[in-house]
Amino acid sequence: MSGVEIQEPDFIARSRGALDDDNLQQALEKAGSGFVHKRQAAIERVPNFEAMRDRALRARQRALKNLDIYLLHFEKKVQDAGGQVHWVETPEQMRETVVGLCRQYEAKTVTKGKSMVGEEVELNEALEEAGIEPQETDLGEYVIQLAHERPSHIVAPALHKTKAQVQALFRDNHPLGERDLDAVESIVNEARDVIRERFLQADVGITGANMLIAETGTAAIVTNEGNGDLTATLPKTHIVTTSIDKVIPTWKDASAILRVLARSATGQDITTYTTFFTGPKGARDKDGPENFHIVLMDNRRTEILGTEFQDMLHCIRCGACMNHCPVYQSVGGHTYNSVYPGPMGAVLTPLLRHGKDDYQLPNASTFCGRCESVCPVRIPLPGLMRKLRDKEQREATRPKASTVAVKLFCWLSRRPGLYRRLTSPAVTVLRWLAGNRGRFRSLPMMSGWTRYRDFSAPQGSSFQTQWRQQQRQSHPENRRHG
Repeated sequence: MSGVEIQEPDFIARSRGALDDDNLQQALEKAGSGFVHKRQAAIERVPNFEAMRDRALRARQRALKNLDIYLLHFEKKVQDAGGQVHWVETPEQMRETVVGLCRQYEAKTVTKGKSMVGEEVELNEALEEAGIEPQETDLGEYVIQLAHERPSHIVAPALHKTKAQVQALFRDNHPLGERDLDAVESIVNEARDVIRERFLQADVGITGANMLIAETGTAAIVTNEGNGDLTATLPKTHIVTTSIDKVIPTWKDASAILRVLARSATGQDITTYTTFFTGPKGARDKDGPENFHIVLMDNRRTEILGTEFQDMLHCIRCGACMNHCPVYQSVGGHTYNSVYPGPMGAVLTPLLRHGKDDYQLPNASTFCGRCESVCPVRIPLPGLMRKLRDKEQREATRPKASTVAVKLFCWLSRRPGLYRRLTSPAVTVLRWLAGNRGRFRSLPMMSGWTRYRDFSAPQGSSFQTQWRQQQRQSHPENRRHG
């Protein structure tokens, strides 16, 4: 995907572009409510969804509490089953390891199931540079591979594309002849016909993993298209690219997570395909790979363990937070300039990438709390974003004028009597300046707000004045002390 467009470095600039993009807004409008309504219907079909969330959370907590023990046990079980685990710390090491394995098996073509870690390390680019052709097999991933773009959603990678845009991509890249692509079914069938041949030709299959079950050394994936199963079983070699935080202790824990994953992600009771892989094929197996490798990446996740941000590692990648986020639904995933968009990405990206502009992401939140209310493992996303904002304030170098203004406000706010004497006249002046309009189109030092919306003028007296008046009316005996 060497043609990926370079993003504007500033989140606000990217947001302006997204809001002005008619195709994106059309796609977001069509997709936005679908996930929300389907999730609500799915959780209403079960009487104990909140208890299911609690069990899933406890499974993730147990895993992180003894992560080193479960990872080592997982490795032993993989080896016992005939597979091999490779430990890598950085994206560079992940790329080198996967490319090295493909070269070891003389691979020329590779099929890939959807893997967020693969996107995180830019694996496709590394394979292409090594002369190995990667073929995405998830429909959404295939669409954005044709478009030379990144995923805009962790469950629906091509959510930002309209049907007309997908049709145009297929016309430009497929020998369609007279084939009509007006119906969605026709688009799916066209992609299926092309990808099916790639399954049969691939030398290596690469998938991600939704979970790693330490009890038996099993990698689990969930899909709705079956592409993950074909990617993992048809080639002679199956490589799983994933991260260390995906491990869970037992099959019982896996069951707890599966019960909330699909309901939160796509509104299904369970995904169409839920598949478990334990080692290469055995002597009595009729299909499956001859070689089985799991590449486990850290990439700063151990730095998050034991910190105030550890809850973020509970994430099961369902996408519910972004489906319900008013910011994401307004600007889409590419605006976050990260593999992980939306509220979960606003927390995870600064922790994993440490980019100088990444702290803009936790500031892109209304703090409405919807993300936390729908998270199947109860990650306190607004609280984590607040902590990142605090961290930014402590570490960032601020303009002198801004620093002086904040210090002055802090000094004034600790002196309530003086604060009241200064703010009451200010309220009166602002109300007088606004006149009958009741709002301001512009104000000094408020251009960041008034560039997009009017600033409401104070109505009546200040809150503190109204509070004192209400207290006097409620407690007449305190009037002379007011």
